[in-house]
Amino acid sequence: MLVHGVGRCLRKFCLISIASSMMLMGVNTAFADVSWAVLDANSGRFLGEEKAGRIHPPASLAKMMTLYLTFEAIKAGRLKWDDRVVVSRNASIKIPMKLWVKPRNTISVREAVNGMIVISANDAAAAIGEHISGSESDFARLMTQRAKRLGLRDTVFTNPSGLTDGKKQSTTARDMALLGLALQRDFPVEYALFSKRSFVFRGKLLRGHNNLMYRHDGVDGIKTGFTSAADYNIVSSYARNNHHLIGVVLGGKTARKRDDRMEALLTRFSTQGAGGRLMARNVPVPTWRPDNSLHVADLIDESLIEQGDGGLAALEPSGWQIQIAAVPSHATAQKLLGKAGKFVRAINSDAAGQIEPTKKGNATLFRVRFDGFSDLRSAGRACTVLKHQKFDCFAIHP
Repeated sequence: MLVHGVGRCLRKFCLISIASSMMLMGVNTAFADVSWAVLDANSGRFLGEEKAGRIHPPASLAKMMTLYLTFEAIKAGRLKWDDRVVVSRNASIKIPMKLWVKPRNTISVREAVNGMIVISANDAAAAIGEHISGSESDFARLMTQRAKRLGLRDTVFTNPSGLTDGKKQSTTARDMALLGLALQRDFPVEYALFSKRSFVFRGKLLRGHNNLMYRHDGVDGIKTGFTSAADYNIVSSYARNNHHLIGVVLGGKTARKRDDRMEALLTRFSTQGAGGRLMARNVPVPTWRPDNSLHVADLIDESLIEQGDGGLAALEPSGWQIQIAAVPSHATAQKLLGKAGKFVRAINSDAAGQIEPTKKGNATLFRVRFDGFSDLRSAGRACTVLKHQKFDCFAIHP
C-alpha cells in the first residue's frame, strides 16, 4: 500500500510538475517574439534589454529614417518645407494609412512630414522617397547606408514606408533606440514635431494614434508601427524629472499589450539609477528642446485605429468591388470592415477590404469596400451573403 501510495504521489507530483512546466512554457511562448530595449539618452547607456539584438521587421518605424533623411535634406538646403512633391501612381496606391492624394497631384514637404508623423501616411513616405532619390529602391539604399553610419549595425531598409517586403526589411530593438536618439540629437527643433497630435490637411482634421503619448506623463513621441509580419512596434521618448529615456518594444501581440509593456518599462527605468551596461559604441548626447506649444490635448481620441498595412500588397482595383457602407467616422468604418470581412472572405479568399474617404458637401464620409471580384456575378453573390447578415451591399464597377 505504501509503495502504491508513494507511486500515486510521485505520479501526482510529476503531473503537477509537467502542468507547471507547460504553463511556464506558455508564458514564455506568449512573449517569445517580443524584444525591447531602454536607452538612457543622458548617460549613453542601455539600462536594460531583452532579445534586443533579435532581427525583426520595423513596420512603420522605418519612417523614422525617412524623416531623418528628409530633415537632413532640409538642413542642407536641398529641400524646403514649402517645396511641392509630386505623388506618383506608385505612391498613391499604397495601403492606408495615407493622405489619399490622387496621382500627379502634389503635396508640400511640410504636409508629407506631418502625414508621416501624425497618421503614418504611406503615400507621403513613398512620395518623399521618390522625390529625394528618384525611386523607392534608391531611397531605401540611402536609408540603409545612413543607418550604418549612425551605428545601426543590423538594420536594412527596402522602402521608405516600412510596408511588408518579405523578410528583407529588418532591424532590432537596439538599433531603433539609436535611431530615435539620432533624430533628437541631430534635429532637436524638427524632433518636436513628433509630439504633434493632429494636423489639418486640405480642410480635414487628421488625428494621431500614438496613445501612449496621451496616457503616460513625460512621453512626447516618437513612432508606432504595425504589420502582420511585425505585429505591434513602438519607439517612445520619455523626458521628465531629469530622466531622458528612449524605449523600444517590438512584436507586441496587440497595440494595448505593446503600450502596457512600454509604460511598465518607462516607469521602471525612470525610477531607478542610471546604471546599466555601457553601450559598445559612442553615442553623443542630444540637446533636448521640448515644444509644448505643439501639444493639442483637447483633440485626443483614443478610439482611432492603429496604422498598418496588415502585411498585404497594395490594392489594385479589380473589375468589380462591393460597398457595404458610407459612414461619417473612420473608426466606425474600420469596425464594419472587420465584421463584414469574415463573411466576404468565406466566399472569396482574395477579397481585400479598404476604406475610402469621400466628400459629400462639407462632410467627409468613409466608404467601406471590398475589392477582388472578377465579375458582377461574384460580386452579387458576396452581396447576397452580406444582406443575409443584415449588411447593406451593392456592386460597383470602377
